[in-house]
Amino acid sequence: MRLEEDFATRLKAYEGRPAVVAGVGKDPVNAPMIRHWCEAMGDADPAYTGPDAIAPPTMLQVWTMSGLSGHTGRTQAYDELSALLDEAGCTSVVATDCEQEYLRPLRPGDEVTFDTVIESVSDQKRTRLGTGYFVTTRMDVRVDGEPVGTHRFRILKYAPAGEPARAEPARAEPATRRPRPVINRDNAGFWEGVARHRLLIQRCGDCGTPRFPWLPGCNTCGSPEWDTFEASGAGTVYSYVVLHHPPFPAFDPPYAVGLIELAEGVRIVSNVTGVPYDKVRIGMPVRLVFERYDEELELPVFRADGGRGVEP
Repeated sequence: MRLEEDFATRLKAYEGRPAVVAGVGKDPVNAPMIRHWCEAMGDADPAYTGPDAIAPPTMLQVWTMSGLSGHTGRTQAYDELSALLDEAGCTSVVATDCEQEYLRPLRPGDEVTFDTVIESVSDQKRTRLGTGYFVTTRMDVRVDGEPVGTHRFRILKYAPAGEPARAEPARAEPATRRPRPVINRDNAGFWEGVARHRLLIQRCGDCGTPRFPWLPGCNTCGSPEWDTFEASGAGTVYSYVVLHHPPFPAFDPPYAVGLIELAEGVRIVSNVTGVPYDKVRIGMPVRLVFERYDEELELPVFRADGGRGVEP
């Protein structure tokens, strides 16, 4: 018990410590990024185009992203906290949720600055993924010194189920299993469908608009009513990236991740298999299969000719 209390005290000591001080967005708010975002999200709101355009509010984090080179204002506190949790066996990580508050619209040309603080570290929690700790950071975003928004981001650093976290840190072997999907009340039906080799798409009960990923309400009319229908499995590669970095034990880079446009008119992000990563092309026809990665995890992926998997 004493060891657990000492470890909890060490974790709590990071609360309130800055993670980024006087960070500066690497690019001003700009029309090309707004256009790419709207195209990817299928958002045709006229407020995001034209001479008086604003940025979609949910892009708040986009303007603060550091890329692979990081931010100059980054401190050591967050890395120290992460390393401490790694040493306690909490080597896996999953983003759980974020909260954003918008104080005024951002417009092309705005240059953002921000400070990030480690807001809280939870007590040890037992979850379906494993045992670990929720870490919440709060980013305060400004333009010309004026607050424009707040972004809270929460992750779970955990020891995978069957590998309990330790109160006394000891160097742990890196996790080799793929991260588990986070299942909640809004997406549980989707994962139940995956377990039955069915890719289910939501459909608004009022206006009939299909939507993916699953959401509690319709983006088109706001209705909370919905049902589902099964995707045929046919699709094309709308866009893709090839992942080379960072390395992770459960993955084998390089590999292709595609934005797949389904025949039903919605898009899904998933792996593209069946051809070498450097042969994936925009417009390539693909077909849904279900790929098993271990005794517990099976995921929908999209295969060109010659891939392996379980036909739906």
